[in-house]
Formats: sequence, structure tokens, C-alpha cells
Amino acid sequence: MSYIKFEKDQIINLEYSLAREVIRTNRAGSYSSTTIVGCNTRKYHGLLVCPVDAFGGGRYVLLSSLDVTVVNNDRSFNTGIRKFKGDYYSPKGHKYIDELEMESILSRIYRVGSVILKHERLLVHYEEQYLARFTILEASEPLKLQIRPFLAFRSIHALTHANLTANTKVEFIDNGIKAKLYEGFPYLNMQFSSKAEFVTVPDWYLGVEYTEEQKRGYDYSEDLFTPGFFEVEGKEGDVIVFSASTKEEKPSGFKAKFTKTVNGKIPRNSFVNCLKNAAQQFIEKRHGKTLIIAGYPWFRSWGRDTFIALPGIALARSKNKLRLYREVLDTPVERMKKGIFPDQEAADNHAFTSVDSPLWFSWSVQQYLESGGNDAWERYGSTLKLVLDTYKNGGSRFVNMRENGLLYAEINGMPLTWMDAVVNGIPVTQRKGYTVEINALWYNAVCFALDLARLYKDKRFIKEYENLPELISASFHEMFCDDQRGYLADYVNDDEGKNYFVRPNMLIAVSLPYSMLSKDQMKRVLDFADRELITPRGLRTLSPGNPLYKGTYKGNQEERDKAYHNGTVWPWLLGPFCEGWLKVYGAQGVQKVKRLISGLEEVMSEHGVSTISEIYDGDPPHSPNGAISQASSVGEVLRIIDLLENKYLNFINQG
Repeated sequence: MSYIKFEKDQIINLEYSLAREVIRTNRAGSYSSTTIVGCNTRKYHGLLVCPVDAFGGGRYVLLSSLDVTVVNNDRSFNTGIRKFKGDYYSPKGHKYIDELEMESILSRIYRVGSVILKHERLLVHYEEQYLARFTILEASEPLKLQIRPFLAFRSIHALTHANLTANTKVEFIDNGIKAKLYEGFPYLNMQFSSKAEFVTVPDWYLGVEYTEEQKRGYDYSEDLFTPGFFEVEGKEGDVIVFSASTKEEKPSGFKAKFTKTVNGKIPRNSFVNCLKNAAQQFIEKRHGKTLIIAGYPWFRSWGRDTFIALPGIALARSKNKLRLYREVLDTPVERMKKGIFPDQEAADNHAFTSVDSPLWFSWSVQQYLESGGNDAWERYGSTLKLVLDTYKNGGSRFVNMRENGLLYAEINGMPLTWMDAVVNGIPVTQRKGYTVEINALWYNAVCFALDLARLYKDKRFIKEYENLPELISASFHEMFCDDQRGYLADYVNDDEGKNYFVRPNMLIAVSLPYSMLSKDQMKRVLDFADRELITPRGLRTLSPGNPLYKGTYKGNQEERDKAYHNGTVWPWLLGPFCEGWLKVYGAQGVQKVKRLISGLEEVMSEHGVSTISEIYDGDPPHSPNGAISQASSVGEVLRIIDLLENKYLNFINQG
């Protein structure tokens, strides 16, 4: 039996099955995503979603969905499904699904009349190509498959509607057709491995609805164009492969290409393998650059998320992890300006307002060194020094080191930390001034660079920085520590003074390789977080005892943004919590960390199937929300598993 498997009664229950989504990506920047039954519930869903360089490299839905109809004994069975107004679903192909498995790729087995049809799908590595393989497992007599494509040709963030400007004509190619609805787009080449007749019946399907967009307060109805349908004859034992690609290919190679691609995938046959498989999905290689996508389906590559997620993501590539480190780290290094990394990798617009990203870069280089990257100083030493010099000597317009050695960051109306939600132009959690995690990261970065500088005898750097750690430590204790409260201030500024909201940011000061805190201080911070913030899905961003606490993440954009960092649970925060717990409690803390990490196995069949979501509700039952697959969530859980494996016990074999 497969590790992830859904029963028939779960599949036909749309309330259950539509809440479970699948995401597959490839290294070319494309993805394919829908629900487990094939009904799109988001504008972000689509079978072939590709970056289009002509429009700035953003992702565009080319092929939205396919309807596959089995014609047998003069009866037709349409296995597709989509939602229309009035909670009306048509067709209702999910009722024909007999089995659904996901061990290597998504596979559905349909039982229609006397026919059993297996439908498998995947994306090809490094190519903008979607392949579907249809295997006729049982059929008492020859049959026909009618396959109707639905086209969108629009941004993942938009919706399309019937219009007169769309080019509804198709051109015939080898075993198929090609279509391009609008100028600037590539052609979508739709071909079959065997002879296929195309019947031209252009039509717009009006009012297709996406329930997840409706819940999120966005427009949720669109029209999809279908140019007609393909008809393919088959019999028991036949295998037919359909290709949708931005390039025309020889159909004779489709079957071998499908098999080769399947064989290269990590099987999702265990919790750890699911995470490794998910980790691979975030790696994108385009135009000579290697990126970590922050999350699917709507995020691009973000600097901070890249540096936090990279150590864990690299572990999924045990043979080439150091090469992946270098390829990913080299990309933002090339694009940094005046010691600051771009917030987001975008074609034309780079923002440079993330105070902590350069400091997380230092942490990521530390992890690279610990993983065996002995060229860390030679390769990244100059970048590390540039970052520190920028902050120390006032080279940034929004952050600088004050006389007490601590970093003070402020731009009115702009959040500068990872808690960056904004409502109506006003930061929800601006946290201006001295922030606890930024100064903990600052101390860690200075100490790390000093140790390497001493090793490589960089006298200039040593002379300038050797007295700074002591100053930072003394000022940090005075600024953030409170023995009576037992935990750290979250931030301090000239206007408000000290803010003691109970948030998880203080845990970063505990977990970093170089920490200013004593063992006793670490223990009290951890114990406080354990009581107030820990949940089975990660850590709350604010204590439930705070009046600003929001226990559920729902509603329109404004309502959700107000909850985003005011109680919502983030799985990636398990990284600093668990690492800090093991640092303080050692072997005695292993069982607790094991329970926390193992508890996430439950989410493998929820929301984004076989991966970990971006966020969860602060209140029980801690429902999943946000992006269905988040790089920092997956990366930090993998990193803690590796920590357990290599320093404390065999996590995998001992369960």
C-alpha cells in the first residue's frame, strides 16, 4: 500500500477532496497544480503554468485543465470536473475515480462502465512540458478517448474572460495542434504519441468558479477557451501519452520521455522522502541562475526565505548539496547593492529593504561551512565583510549601528523585518528600532566573521571588529533581557520604549551558533515559548494572551494580513525552537523535538499533499492556510531531522 493513499469515500466527498491540492514543479520555472480530483479551486491552478520572459518572467497559466471522456458502447463518461455558479459541478468525473495514488506521480484510476482507465501526469525536468499518460487497463472492446483542452493564457494573479481579441484559430502539427491566444505568448503545442483526430469546435466555457479565491475575498469567476477536442482510438493494453509544451516535438519520443522522467523522482513512500521530494520542487534554474522559490503557487524567490530555507533544501541533495549551496548563494551575491540583498528576485524591480536578509546570508554561509564547504571564507568572506561594514559604518539609509554596538532600523511606514504585512499602507507589525532577532543575527554574524578572519589572518578586519562582540553583548543584555519577566523584549525604540509582546523572534537569539545568552536565560526563553507559542504545527507569532492575538487566518486580504503575524502559526519557527531546545536540554530534549517533528507527518495528506504549508491557524485544530508548499517550512523541518540524525539519534529508523 502506498504511503499516501485516499479512500474512495474520501475522493467522492468534495468537501474533503477539494481541500487537498497537489503541486509539481520543474527546474525550468514551470509548475502544475490542482486538487487531487482535478477540479481547479484557485486562479493559480493549472496543468501547465510557465514563466513568460516577454512579460517579465512572471508565471502564466497556459493549459488550465483537460476533460477526458471515455466513449464506450455508445455511452460517454466525462472524467473532468469544474465548478459553476450556484454550487453546481459539471461534469462530475470525480465519481468515477476508483483509486488515487501519489507515490511517484499523481495517478488516478477511473472505472467507467466496463472500462478501467489509468491517468498519470507529470512535468518534464528543465522543459516547459506537461505529459499525461493514459493506460487502458481493461476494456472489453475498442473505445475512443475524447480529450478537450481548456486554455487560459493569463497571469496566475489574474482571471480571463470571453473576448473578441483572442486568437481562437489553431494550426495543425504532427499528431496535434498548436494555439496561441494572444501576442507575446509562446505557442502551446498539444500532441499525442499516437494518431489523434482533432475536431475544431471553438467555444468559451463561461463562469468557471474558484472557491478558494472566493474565500480569500478576490474575484473568483472566469471564462475558459476550448478550441475543440482530440479523439484517439484505443483498446485494452494501449498506452497513450499527451504532451502540452511550448515546443513542438516528435511524438515518437513521448512514451520514453515519460518513463525516464518518472524514474528520476524521489518516491513519496515515507515522511522524510515526502519532505525531500517537496524540497526539490523549490529549486529553479533559469538564465544561468539558481533560485529557491519561497512557496507555491504564488511566491517568487525572496532573499530572506532563500537563506533560511537553503540549508534544509540542500540536504535533499546529499550528493550535490555543496554545489547547490554555491549556485544559490552566488545568485544574490551578484545582485546585491551596497551590502544589501534584493528582497525579491524579479526581472525589473528589486527592492532592498530587508534588514535581516544579509544577516541570514551569514547564517546560511555558516551552515555551508558546517556541511563541508571549506572554501566559505575564500568564496564569501568579502561579501560577509561588506555586509558588516555597511551596517557598522552607516552605509545603509535604513539601518545603522549605534554607539552601543546594536543595530537600529527604521523607515516610517515600511516594515523591515520578516513580520512585513501592510494594511492600507500601514505596517501591521512595524517593529522599528532595535529588534531582538536582528541584533542576535548581527552578533552571530560578527563573531562568525571574526573567527574566520583569525583563521585566515585578516588583520584589518580583526583590528576593526575584535572589540565589538563584547559591546554588542553588554548592550543586548541591557536592552532586551528582563530577569523578572523571564523572556526577551521583542523590540525597543526611541518613541515607545521596550515592547514585551510574547513573540517567537527571541528564539532566534537562543538558537544561533553564537549567542549572547547564558544557558539559564536560554532555558527561561524556551520554557516561556513552550507555554505560550508552541503548537503541533509550529509556533504562534503572538501569545494568545495578547489583546491583538488573531487565532484564525481567514477573510479578505486586510483581515488575513492583520492575523498573519499576530497569532498565525509558522512551521519554519520550529527550526530555531528545536535547535535551541536541543542546545539547552541535550539528549533529554530529544524526545520532545522528535514528537514535534513527527507530528507534522499528519499534514502529508492535507492542504498541499506531501509537503508543508506556509502557515496554520493559531487556534485548534490549527487548519492549514497560505501557500500550499513553503520552502522555509520544508527546509527547517528537514534541517532539524538532520540534526537529530547526526547528533542525537537515528530519527528515521527509530521513528
